[in-house]
Amino acid sequence: MKKLSLLGSTGSIGTQALDVVRCIQGEGEHAVQVAALAAHSNIRLLEEQIREFKPQAVAVFDLQAASALRAAVRDLDVKVYGGMEGLCALAELESADIVLNSVVGMVGLQPTLTALKAKKQVALANKETLVAGGALVMQTAKENGIEILPVDSEHSAIFQCLQGMHTKSDLNRIILTASGGPFFGKTHAELSGVKPADALKHPNWDMGAKVTIDSSTLMNKGLEFIEAKWLFDMEPDDIDVVVHRESIVHSLIEYRDHSVIAQLGVPDMRIPIQYALTYPRRFRSPVRQLDLADWQRLTFFAPDEETFSCFGACKRAIRRGGTLPAAVNGANEAAVALFLKEQIGYLDIGEAVCAVADTFPAGPVTSVEDVLAADRAARAYVTEKFSK
Repeated sequence: MKKLSLLGSTGSIGTQALDVVRCIQGEGEHAVQVAALAAHSNIRLLEEQIREFKPQAVAVFDLQAASALRAAVRDLDVKVYGGMEGLCALAELESADIVLNSVVGMVGLQPTLTALKAKKQVALANKETLVAGGALVMQTAKENGIEILPVDSEHSAIFQCLQGMHTKSDLNRIILTASGGPFFGKTHAELSGVKPADALKHPNWDMGAKVTIDSSTLMNKGLEFIEAKWLFDMEPDDIDVVVHRESIVHSLIEYRDHSVIAQLGVPDMRIPIQYALTYPRRFRSPVRQLDLADWQRLTFFAPDEETFSCFGACKRAIRRGGTLPAAVNGANEAAVALFLKEQIGYLDIGEAVCAVADTFPAGPVTSVEDVLAADRAARAYVTEKFSK
């Protein structure tokens, strides 16, 4: 039985992960037991989860909310941590053997490194960990003999397709799919008046606000492009992206003989979450079966990098390398936060990300502080230059 430390339990990935845990309860020794839960500040839902799953420890990133939770669960035998220290405590919890990191943003980097150093299996749904600190994370994983299991549907698809690969030299390229978000086919001019409510209407996936905005700008695909470089040890020129509106083909790989293998399924994150939690085994899933006749047609398009400029900015950033991906990610996080508050326009997100990608230095990454410093500098730049 695997014992899980779930970071980000009240978010979209976290709540779906707990659905998976419920579903595979009947698998006996192959089931997953919840050892720890962590949330940002949603203590109402977190308390419900604590009472259902009975973890031995929990963490709340917001310190004030952590204090309130301690009072709410004082009748239970559970230890409550707070802040970044709390997230890291759960990442190295002795009784846990797998850490699912589904927190949003740069806050996920340090818990990932902590888990790897503690030799915990890591199931990774936090894009920023690899985007900002890819070199550090992959080196730490290698030093501790840990294989990172991807949870994003696209990277899980690649990971599943690669299970039949004999040697790395067999792989020619990987092909990530993108839904295109709610504004596929729109022109730059048509996007000028977009409001947060418009950008939060994703056609296929139910995700948190930040990730949904990133999907609408194609920033999400840019981040996944960078992730794929680190996860699968690929050169940027060997990673392609196609827009696939139906979100049935989750990604593909091409072998050197030009044979292409894809992973398909209905657009439901519980499939990749379950595969990461039960790897290398497969069990019955709570997700409905895919019936291709229901879809009849699957379509593919080249991404519009001119209109959705965040995608190209990410590709330029990873090609220059160093601290620049961390800076671009920080710029995007700051810009999205401002947009959701309606302090900047929708198109300002792309302008801010491109400005950082094209003007910031690509400094060396020798420590976590190098990454965090680049992140802080980019956020400060965007806040100063773009907010009203």
